[in-house]
Amino acid sequence: MALVERSLLGPGPSNTYPEATAALSAPLLGHLDPEFLKLLDETGERLRSVWGTRNLRTLPLSGTGSIGMEAAFVNFVHPGDAVVVAVNGLFGERMCDVAGRYGAEVVRVEHEWGQPVDVQRVLDAHPSPALVAAVHAETSTGVRSDIGRLGEALRARDDRTLLLADCVTSIAGESIELDAWNVDIAYAGTQKCLGVPPGLAPFTVSERAWQRRVEKPTTWYLDLGLIGNYVTGGASGGRAYHHTAPTAMVASLHAALGRVLDEGMPAVAERHRTAGEALQQGLQRMGLQLFAPEGNRLHQLTSVWVPEGVDSADVRKQLLTDYGIEIGAGAGRFANSVWRIGLMGNNARLDRVEMLLGALRTVLGR
Repeated sequence: MALVERSLLGPGPSNTYPEATAALSAPLLGHLDPEFLKLLDETGERLRSVWGTRNLRTLPLSGTGSIGMEAAFVNFVHPGDAVVVAVNGLFGERMCDVAGRYGAEVVRVEHEWGQPVDVQRVLDAHPSPALVAAVHAETSTGVRSDIGRLGEALRARDDRTLLLADCVTSIAGESIELDAWNVDIAYAGTQKCLGVPPGLAPFTVSERAWQRRVEKPTTWYLDLGLIGNYVTGGASGGRAYHHTAPTAMVASLHAALGRVLDEGMPAVAERHRTAGEALQQGLQRMGLQLFAPEGNRLHQLTSVWVPEGVDSADVRKQLLTDYGIEIGAGAGRFANSVWRIGLMGNNARLDRVEMLLGALRTVLGR
């Protein structure tokens, strides 16, 4: 099969940073090799810097971003716990599904897809839930919600409620301050703004959440107590084997995080903002309408209405076939009426914007 190069400008995966790709070809290390354990520790420290947290238990889980979601609920939801979930897109929906499977009393707070999370409605949904969950950057709609304001309001009302944030599309694409926002548990994925292939789920948990974890969750593979004994060392201080970590993927994440931190997270966030705004302005100049409301639009992922009379799938097929450019369809009931265009990680550049806009103008005849 011939190798085909694509410009991955959909909702993920995105094209990788060169440093992440190079790291995949480095000599392979064993998962208990001292050199690898040092690299793993450095990866956790780099994740803490990018995420704005000092949580000791900050690590890459083996699996895609959805593994992070699963680990969050299976380790921190006890049977019968009231769990409030802000649903404003596909991944809020998935949170409800996963939480319910682990015995939560799920309280859904419905929002129109494309709207940010309404903090007051979340507060009004339950007087004292064990956990509140929300998506920071909703991949299905291109909308950002104010997790900091939600965390501040929750902590002011009831110090017992834990806050869980999905940061899959926001990590390394915009400034995040988990500790300042009072976020207790967060997970992400590597394949978007981190500029790494899919396969790892960055994860972090606060000490106060850790003290309230499920001691023996119903899954062995995602038991954070067991994984923690490998990542941070057990009671004796030694590393206890749990599973064979994907060492090449961790090396790739380590390299990409180094790339991001060398540039500086403020500069990386600005690069995503500049590229995203240029794309959104260019789409509007073409007469297209953006889906997400102004003021809450993601820069790294733009959602745009498909013009009336245009076949969404045909346009995406032509972009892929003629130009090697992948953009995404919408999600849920917007699958045929919205496009999702990602400028994430190494793709958050003005040359990518001009390439996409030029190809789209030709395909649409505009």
